[in-house]
Amino acid sequence: HTHCVHHTNPSIITTTTTHYTHPHNTLDSFDSPSRMSESATVVVLPGDVLADLSAQDVDAEEGAEESSAKRVRLGPGVQQGVAADGSCLLVAMKAGLARTRGRSHWVDSNQKRAVPVLNEPLIGIVTGTKGEGYSVDVGANLPALLGALAFEGATKRNRPHLEVGDLVYARFSAADRDMEPEIECIDASGRSAGFGPLKDGLMLACSLGLCRRLLRADSRVLAKLGERLQFELAVGLNGRVWIRADTAARTILISNAIKASEFLRPKQVDRLVKTLFDNE
Repeated sequence: HTHCVHHTNPSIITTTTTHYTHPHNTLDSFDSPSRMSESATVVVLPGDVLADLSAQDVDAEEGAEESSAKRVRLGPGVQQGVAADGSCLLVAMKAGLARTRGRSHWVDSNQKRAVPVLNEPLIGIVTGTKGEGYSVDVGANLPALLGALAFEGATKRNRPHLEVGDLVYARFSAADRDMEPEIECIDASGRSAGFGPLKDGLMLACSLGLCRRLLRADSRVLAKLGERLQFELAVGLNGRVWIRADTAARTILISNAIKASEFLRPKQVDRLVKTLFDNE
């Protein structure tokens, strides 16, 4: 590759013109698909059994490190269930492509409604204040709560002041289907790690499937765009992408390329990017 991606957060991308390395989205619940070379891809429907864990049980007498290495990791769209005979199964909870890598299992789907998942990054829109915090639209069925002190180094006297309509890049710190989700602009260690208010730029709404593909190491459209210009990109796994380039025209050009690339093959993506820049 001929361009580089530097990042302080797994889903924030800044391109320059040297070589290319891709960020990976680190989720606690499973090994991210960003670096995965999938060993299987199967179309599944809700209720389909993906795997029988009874044959993969870990011996209780094994050491902690060995036991951890054999632990099954569940990603989006997969849930643990129990069969009538008491065996432990992995069951698909949504329609899509079931993928596996080692002992990690998840389902890729192209839905548009975001479902809060603990620690997943998101791009939110401030819709108002709520107590000492902010109410943020995250594209889910309920707005999320962003605490006024949920920023690195924030105090009651020194904290960001957000206005209605401002964009924030954050992660889900609490995600329960029966409760209002909570978000914060710091990572698990209390550092900003790229999270925080997003200034200027353009927000693009797209499918969750496209967002996950943008985080993959083989994202063709980002590789080709990075060969031609510098830009910043933040990917939220709630169906939103934030883009900022040196000019408004180039920002729009990048957004058009990303949106149009969703259902294109690699060679078609190459022609698309070439055509857009030839006509710039």
